[in-house]
Amino acid sequence: MSLQSVRQFFGDHAPDVEVIELSQSTATVALAAEAHNVAPGQIAKTLSLKIKDKVILVVAKGDARLDNKKLKQTFGAKARMLSSDEVVTVTGHPVGGVCPFGLENPLAVYCDISLKEYDEVLPAAGGTHSAVRISPERMAEITDAKWVDVCL
Repeated sequence: MSLQSVRQFFGDHAPDVEVIELSQSTATVALAAEAHNVAPGQIAKTLSLKIKDKVILVVAKGDARLDNKKLKQTFGAKARMLSSDEVVTVTGHPVGGVCPFGLENPLAVYCDISLKEYDEVLPAAGGTHSAVRISPERMAEITDAKWVDVCL
């Protein structure tokens, strides 16, 4: 269902973007970087966070770390990572396949400025063996993401 919802999303919003499916797992930044033969930073990881009573997604370069101080400054409260079960329930995507596309529920999406280091990034595409190649600007545009600075 998750991969299907991502395919539907791209069919509706960006039909020129192709979902890449591989035989090997791309569930972690290291595995994805190796599988796609790119630097770890070029993997766009999607983090599911709860701030107060609101769930948001932050997409950042693969080797970036969240900065709790910047997060609190930007969103006005401390953030906590969702549990694996919460991630699946809220996004509709399995851990390792979470992305800002084809979501089960509408969520606010934020892209960290760390992504702008690359012309092309590879976020997951709803499964642990799938991804897309896309420019950070286009990803932000089709997901209505806001740009933030919340990583180290």
